Amino acid sequence: MITKASQQLPNSSIWTKLNWTWGHTFILLQFSLQIFLLFPQISIFRIPIRIASFTLGLFLLVRLKPEGCKHPATNPALIVLVIVLLQFCLHPHINSIAAGAAQWAMYLAILSPLFWVRNLKITPHSFQSLIFLIWGIHTLSAGFGVLQMYFPTIFQLPLSTVIQSSIFQRQGLLIALANGKQVYRPMGLTDMPGGAATAGFYALLFSVAIALKYKNPILRIACMGSAGVGLFCIYLSQVRSILVLAAISMVFFAAVLLRTGQITRLIAMASGVTALFAATFSWAIAVGGQSTLKRIYSLFAASPKEIYQQHRGQFLQDTFERLLPQYPLGAGLGRWGMINNYFGDNTDLVSQPIWVEIQWTGWLLDGGLPLIFAYIAALYLACQTAWRIAINRKLGDFALWGGLIFAYDIGAVATTFNYPLFISQSGMEFWLLNTALFVAASNSRIVDNKLSTTV
Repeated sequence: MITKASQQLPNSSIWTKLNWTWGHTFILLQFSLQIFLLFPQISIFRIPIRIASFTLGLFLLVRLKPEGCKHPATNPALIVLVIVLLQFCLHPHINSIAAGAAQWAMYLAILSPLFWVRNLKITPHSFQSLIFLIWGIHTLSAGFGVLQMYFPTIFQLPLSTVIQSSIFQRQGLLIALANGKQVYRPMGLTDMPGGAATAGFYALLFSVAIALKYKNPILRIACMGSAGVGLFCIYLSQVRSILVLAAISMVFFAAVLLRTGQITRLIAMASGVTALFAATFSWAIAVGGQSTLKRIYSLFAASPKEIYQQHRGQFLQDTFERLLPQYPLGAGLGRWGMINNYFGDNTDLVSQPIWVEIQWTGWLLDGGLPLIFAYIAALYLACQTAWRIAINRKLGDFALWGGLIFAYDIGAVATTFNYPLFISQSGMEFWLLNTALFVAASNSRIVDNKLSTTV
């Protein structure tokens, strides 16, 4: 029986009514900045807009004090920042002062959600709305990717200025459809051919979780459509790594359901996702033709190890066999990626740029083995925290979001072997989602404890 005291619980209405937070605003502004790049009149300011994406994280770090529950990954993240700062202060071969400072600021911006999200009053309900916001944004982007395949002359968006300046890159990003037309890989609401694949991954993964959580038939139909559109974009983008990433995430999501005894949901997911992959594959081949079929079948031409070695594996091998003996404690900041492109001074032959394709190479160059170990520790604790939330029965149905983020985390870790994820906006989103999940779960327990004392 609920007592009169419980009806007068201080600020109880805040916990139920607070939906929108700075986390929501951050995601929306990141999306808006990406949209700005699609307008030729604005895209000439590409560098300031890209910088603004990361500056937003730094602004919130200053604006919001790091108060509240501390995510377990915070301490190794602080070690990461200290290592990179020492590289800036002590390493003799940083590319330039500007590039070194920008590289450290980039690490701080990407890790900043671990600190400023702690200040937010994120409840399970507001975390749910954050998931729906991200799902809606990526579904919209994937939807544009589909339209670009059917009506390229109408929905084709302006290319990135980086792509426009390289004829070789532009040719490599064209695909031949079944009707004989050559078009750019679906871009979605980005300026990069193939960009819709990332949106497709989010649309697929989040749709599966939402459909499992809610029984509303209209919402489930919307989720099926979103997942199908997302998977179609992954197929047509011909980004095989994203397809593998989607499969890995689905497997680990299923593992969470099995571990927690949600057999009904597991069966529904297994049957639904299998049917979806098969049906969307047929749709993609009907539109994308033989080029898409050959690209997907190439995943089965040899063992996964051999296929990876033929492509990104050589970069991982080069990192540990050639670069590690040269730079066990880092090569100096600002020597790779867009930081070098924007802020680098490559006149010094000792600090020349080094090509980076995967995250492990970037970590080695920026801080050597100490940075690699520190970042691995942070990622391990992020995955472990999401897992513990996923299997915590006291959190009720909220635990399903833990399963979603755990599957997403495993996929993100896998991506580090293919792409420098944690030196991009996706890295910021990773830490935002993990910290928001942790804060929401902590607040859920606080609410439950308060209510239990008044019953």
